[in-house]
Amino acid sequence: MYQTVAVAVLALFIGVLLKERIKFLTTFCIPAPVVGGMIFAIIFCVLYSLGILEINFDETLRNVCMVMFFTSVGFQANMKVLKSGGKGTFIFLILVLLLIISQNFVAVGLSKLLGINPLIGMCTGSIPMVGGHGTAGAFGPLLEDMNVDGATTLATAAATFGLVAGSLMGGPLANSLIKKKSLVDTAVYEDDSMLVEEEIKHRREVSMYAPAVYQLTLAMGIGTIVSFVLSKTGMTFPVYIGSMIVAAIMRNISEYTDSFRIHMGEINDLGSICLSLFLGVAMITLKLWQLAALALPLFVLLAGQVLLMYIFARFIVFKSMGSDYDAAVLAAGTCGFGMGATPNAMANMQAVTEKYLPSVNAFLLVPIVGSMFADFLNSLTITFFINFLG
Repeated sequence: MYQTVAVAVLALFIGVLLKERIKFLTTFCIPAPVVGGMIFAIIFCVLYSLGILEINFDETLRNVCMVMFFTSVGFQANMKVLKSGGKGTFIFLILVLLLIISQNFVAVGLSKLLGINPLIGMCTGSIPMVGGHGTAGAFGPLLEDMNVDGATTLATAAATFGLVAGSLMGGPLANSLIKKKSLVDTAVYEDDSMLVEEEIKHRREVSMYAPAVYQLTLAMGIGTIVSFVLSKTGMTFPVYIGSMIVAAIMRNISEYTDSFRIHMGEINDLGSICLSLFLGVAMITLKLWQLAALALPLFVLLAGQVLLMYIFARFIVFKSMGSDYDAAVLAAGTCGFGMGATPNAMANMQAVTEKYLPSVNAFLLVPIVGSMFADFLNSLTITFFINFLG
């Protein structure tokens, strides 16, 4: 167990080192554990393929870090901020839910056309697309328990592809919309006080990291009881779902009663650390040789996701959010977190706004919906699909 997490940290350090030297990796916001972990995974694959040795890892701490990360995500679900964001926030939230459902329908539909197990298709749906590497690493083992060999490797490969594809697509899409429709003329100044107020809540204090750990631990502990109760329904749920729900309840009790303070800045930092360790272990334990037999189906499934993302961002997000400058920037952001992660979305939007004008609305909506609610909705939707297909 200790050796496994040590190798994961070594992979993380190598990833950080490579990101400092290779601009491509930074441009597309590819996480350091993915970069370093992939190198280890390739080395282990070569050793296995040549019949030299196969390395097995103890994944106990991977699961602990996974639950702690998703618990930190649960603490993001602030209903007060969602409400204060107005009608646009709810519209965008519905659009993201529609995207999640669409990604899974495309994945399952194409799988049936290709004559492969629909659960294999799910490995290229919203699990790696909206979910990214974190959700891929969480649901992969769950699918493997349902006899989908190589699910974690497949979902992780799809997540890496999504990071690059979403980053490549977002900026050019927004740029073409802005130029073609002269959208700079529609840009308006908006109040950014809510962004400032939310940022204040995320300030860090060294003395508050211990209480933040205790809050995470408490939510995880109570969450196991919620997960146990949910498992009695006969449905399959990811191990972290109870903790995520409890964290969301704790956050909203705090927001609406002011009876205690949730240390969000510190919890975010702890969640990021756990995500890095979780991804590091997930990456070094990949069995890349399992991808060989699914190379062609994987290409078709991922091409379908790229086409869906373009159509969805260009015609549905852009038109539903007002067909103006903010909507174009938002479309770029949706490509980022719809196929990768919120940092990719922010990078896409920053590239657009640096060229043209700021968009307070887009920079408000994407973190609220992308960071606070997308993973939450995604986990519930994936759970429904898996249980329906299983």
